[in-house]
Amino acid sequence: MSETLRAVRGFNDIFPPASEHWQFAEQSAAEVLGRAGYGEVRLPLIESTSLFARSIGVSTDIVEKEMYTFDDRNGDSLSLRPEGTAGCVRAGINHGLFNGSQQRLWYRGPMFRHERPQKGRYRQFHQIGAEAFGIEGPEAEAELIAVATRLWKRLGLNRLRLALNSLGSTDDRERYREALVDFLRRHEAVLDEDSKRRLEANPLRILDSKVKSTREILSGAPHITDFLSVEAQAHFSGLRKRLDALGIAYELDPFLVRGLDYYTGTVFEWTTDALGAQDAVCSGGRYDGLVEQLGGRSTPAVGWALGLERLVLLAGTHGSLPGPALPHAYFVALGEAAECEAQVISERLRDSVPALRLTLNAGAGSMKAQLRRANRLGAGLALIVGDAELEEHKVTLKYLQRDTDQETVAVDDLPAVLTTRIADLG
Repeated sequence: MSETLRAVRGFNDIFPPASEHWQFAEQSAAEVLGRAGYGEVRLPLIESTSLFARSIGVSTDIVEKEMYTFDDRNGDSLSLRPEGTAGCVRAGINHGLFNGSQQRLWYRGPMFRHERPQKGRYRQFHQIGAEAFGIEGPEAEAELIAVATRLWKRLGLNRLRLALNSLGSTDDRERYREALVDFLRRHEAVLDEDSKRRLEANPLRILDSKVKSTREILSGAPHITDFLSVEAQAHFSGLRKRLDALGIAYELDPFLVRGLDYYTGTVFEWTTDALGAQDAVCSGGRYDGLVEQLGGRSTPAVGWALGLERLVLLAGTHGSLPGPALPHAYFVALGEAAECEAQVISERLRDSVPALRLTLNAGAGSMKAQLRRANRLGAGLALIVGDAELEEHKVTLKYLQRDTDQETVAVDDLPAVLTTRIADLG
């Protein structure tokens, strides 16, 4: 016997009913974002490796350790996308979207990082991201935070905490970087090895360390908010005033940074205490320099991305996801002529009753066997066609999940009758 092939580690198959939960989350996000004026963009899975090195940063863990990178037949270095913002910016530049106009875009799909797989974190994972371009003021951040908050309400989520911080301007961060490095140098001997490595290349990333001993050292570190310029303070204050007016609760976290080098100004993150170690559900912030950095015109920009695996997991345990979409009806056909007629009637019903979920029996079988299949699927009704029904051009309706007498209905009357019945069945 040949060896059974299995999925690559960290790459998962998704079946019903989980796939139906994904569809509900995706459709909810599409509706919420669409109502706020965000249009969907479909982006390639593969980009030039240099796009991510230039945007995310060569010293980040993503570029250094986690990307799936390969040379194609032309010798060009390509990578599976590890995140969506860089590709969205690249696409906007290529198509001239940022030439003095505002753009609100969103995207969805798989991303790829070679991480250690664990619950809520996989090597192929899925994101929905939203990006707003060309809006300088804090109203852009407030809008995106409000849109995400509306999605949480739609999914019945209430175990989410929003944290805010500001990274200020490039000059602000440079002044803070010097103060932070000076502080950390005094404690270098007891820093964890990863933080020691980052001390020269990317010291702000040390603020995101999960090592307990390093976290204890950081409790005495300077706060970046003490180094913000007047302009950066005013912007951050303006965002907080808007969130207060909207009634959106948040906490200030002076050590909140993002793992991508392109962030400037406001950064934010929603976390939960319901998923264990993988507590981040949605993260984002400003990246005003990225469009110019990648060859476009100077364009203010802000966005967020949420992890669908974690969102669906959270909504399934602490939210309100719909139950599985069971068939309203199962078509039982007895005999070859009835099978053919049942298929014709089924297609007519799907045309005339768009909401109808109808499964047509396949593979023949006795009445008892077909009804057993219908019950296993959880169908509410059986539509039965045999010789008698064929002769009279009728269909018998048998209720499967309740004690109601069966009835016989003329084929021409079926659409109206089923429209009423499926409203009762749900």
